[in-house]
Amino acid sequence: MKFLVSLIMFSLLLNGFAFAQTLIQDSCKKATVIEPGLTYNFCVDSLTQDPQSKTATTLEGLIIASTKNAEAEAMNVKGIVEHILKGKGYASIEAELRLCVEFYGDAKDSLHTALASVRSHDYKEANVNFSIAEDVPRNCEDAIKDRIPKSPISNENYILFQKIAIPSVFDYMLI
Repeated sequence: MKFLVSLIMFSLLLNGFAFAQTLIQDSCKKATVIEPGLTYNFCVDSLTQDPQSKTATTLEGLIIASTKNAEAEAMNVKGIVEHILKGKGYASIEAELRLCVEFYGDAKDSLHTALASVRSHDYKEANVNFSIAEDVPRNCEDAIKDRIPKSPISNENYILFQKIAIPSVFDYMLI
């Protein structure tokens, strides 16, 4: 009897993970059509590496999980830039890097507000805040590239944009 119960539980668990995988793939496929700057493989990989995303059963669940992921990435990039500022290798763009640090803090705040809006099912308000956060990596890159040809944080800003674009486009799909 225990074996039968275990087998049923295992199959239900396996079915749940398969559903989440399909939800992730289908949602990322639709999202990359809406936002060509979002890469399908990045979207799928980012979500399948996140335990909360893997158990999501709705698009809203994916938005919540990916927004938390984007918030963490914004703080990670902020920390990288603060570390760069401690060195003296980029004195010519110190003001721009300090501006970027402020931008990343603003992005985290906007993402946090978007998350609260999603939880209250106010997807239009969430979209406004996602859009604000989505501008941060581009604004930072633009500020730096006005001074030097190659930003020392281009890759980090690219990843941050991708991680913000995921919940942003998913939210747009619910409007």
